[in-house]
Amino acid sequence: MGNLIAVAYDELDTAQNVMRTLNELSVEHAIALDDAVIVEHRPDGKIKLHQTMKPAAAGAAAGALWGGLIGLLFLAPFVGMAVGAAAGGATGAMADVGVDDRFMKHLAEDLQPGTAAVILLVRESTPDKVLPRLSPYGGRVIHSSLSDDAEAHLREALSTPAS
Repeated sequence: MGNLIAVAYDELDTAQNVMRTLNELSVEHAIALDDAVIVEHRPDGKIKLHQTMKPAAAGAAAGALWGGLIGLLFLAPFVGMAVGAAAGGATGAMADVGVDDRFMKHLAEDLQPGTAAVILLVRESTPDKVLPRLSPYGGRVIHSSLSDDAEAHLREALSTPAS
């Protein structure tokens, strides 16, 4: 089971930069995310979720792979890929994996208009590699399922500028 972490930022741009850094860290295998969303509380008061994980695309890719393999058995790999991609895409679109949208919107309601938060479902991470890369952005932890010690370490890292 992963840890849920939500960190608020004063600007959407900062949250987007954090997400780019998290993507880089993911490529470097310093962090594994099951879900990552930027929640924006717009100046007009509306709440906008910027999903970064695309279940429909992932489902279509997996479906195409399995459909192609099964299609090879019946000598119709392209038909199998097409059917598999369609079925996988539909399944992925219907599956709401990760953090519940209502929960994210509820968290965003407590943000000031014009601000944003990054909400993560972290499967695993290497904190000594992740925290130094995220600390320059600052932010404040608004929700966490981390242990008290781990959350205190995260809060300290986000409040202390990197040297």
